[in-house]
Parts: sequence; C-alpha cells; structure tokens
Amino acid sequence: MTIPPIIRGIWKNMALYNFSMIFNPFFDLFIGGQRRPAFFDIDKTFPALRLIDQHYTEIRTELEAILPRQDLMPRYHELDTDLIYASGRFNRDKRWNVFMLYCYGAKPERNRTLCPRTVAVLDRIPNLSQAFFSILDPGKSIPAHSGPTRTYIRYHLGLKVPENKPPQIRVKDTLYTWKEGESVLFDDSWNHEILNESDGLRAVLIVDVLRPLPFPAHQFNLLLQGLGRIFYGPRVLKAADKFHL
Repeated sequence: MTIPPIIRGIWKNMALYNFSMIFNPFFDLFIGGQRRPAFFDIDKTFPALRLIDQHYTEIRTELEAILPRQDLMPRYHELDTDLIYASGRFNRDKRWNVFMLYCYGAKPERNRTLCPRTVAVLDRIPNLSQAFFSILDPGKSIPAHSGPTRTYIRYHLGLKVPENKPPQIRVKDTLYTWKEGESVLFDDSWNHEILNESDGLRAVLIVDVLRPLPFPAHQFNLLLQGLGRIFYGPRVLKAADKFHL
C-alpha cells in the first residue's frame, strides 16, 4: 500500500515531536520540573536578546514592507504539520501566517533578502534555534497547547498590536498582553494559548534560543540542536521555499 505524502510528512513530524519529548524528565532535573518558571527576566536569563529590542524600529520597518504580501505567506501548518489544529483547523477561516528567517541552521535566502537588517541582528544572537515573524489575522486565536520540548525558551517582540482589545497570551496561569516595542521571554513547554478578540492584525518576532543549562545538560542540549539541524531545519526550509513573495 502506498502511503500518501501528506501522511508520511505528518508521521515524520510526529516521530521528531515524540523523540524530543522523551528527554524532558532529564532536563527537569536541572530546571525544576513542575516548579520551573513560566516567564523569565530577559536581563538575567538571556541578556543578548536585548540586542533585538534595540533594533525594534528597523525590524518593524522590514515587517511593514512585507505585510502587503501576507496572502503569499504560508500558514504555520504548511511548514510544520504539528501545528495543523492550531493553525489550520481552529478558527480555520482566519490565518496564522509565518515568515521564516532561521530554523535550526536553515536559512530561507529569499525571505532573508527581504529583511537584511533583521537577519543581521539575529545572526548575532548566540545559541539561536529558530526565528520568524508570526502574523495573526484579526480574531485569530490559538487554542491551548504545549511545546514538545524543554530544550529552548521563546522570545516575542511585539511589532504590531491592535489597540482595541489587544490580544493576550496565557502561559500556565499567567496572562501577558503584547505591547509594541516590548519583549517577553517564556517557556512554551508549559500549556499556553492566545486569546484574540481584536479587530486588527497582530504581528510579533518569535525567537527560540537554547535554554541556559549547566553541564552536562547544556552539552546534551547542543546534541539535540544538532539533530534538529539534520532532521527539522532542512524540512522546514524546503517547505518555506515553496512560497515566494
């Protein structure tokens, strides 16, 4: 029996998803397990991310230049089928678009050419795993879910936030409301969701960086990041390259 390509793709993603999850108990030994924080102080945890804050104006300008071509951008599940429900089946009449700039060593050159100042800043961030613009249509919420792995922590820089009923993200039991020019750092392996009743577009820059860990957990984390460069980054790059702005 021939397995349809879409089913093979989902299986590959799920295999990687489940593989990364099995190491969470190991990382929990170093980060506090169920007592680990949901949000982090950027200056204490990963101060290099403040470099992105400092270039907010240039990053927003480059985002504004590509937003008129949002219709040509992929929805998140078109790059990563793990997100099929959140991106393609929940509020399915509204879009969650992704403009990928870096993914586990993979660099979508067409996209990066359109945002040279942004990628120049990203290339200076140590232990970078992934970076992309995340764009939500008005009223597009994201249902509760958890990231698969403790290996990274996630940074958001607010670039476009509607003034009327600005959308919020709930991480564990804490709500955060995005603000333009403001950044936040959190652990997306906690249950989280986006609550969005706004009437305008919401856009943020998402940056994943390796979670700061002591020896030997950091070395093991680097190994897992290397596997992501082999198995995940190239697949996302291939999918992203199908969409031309």
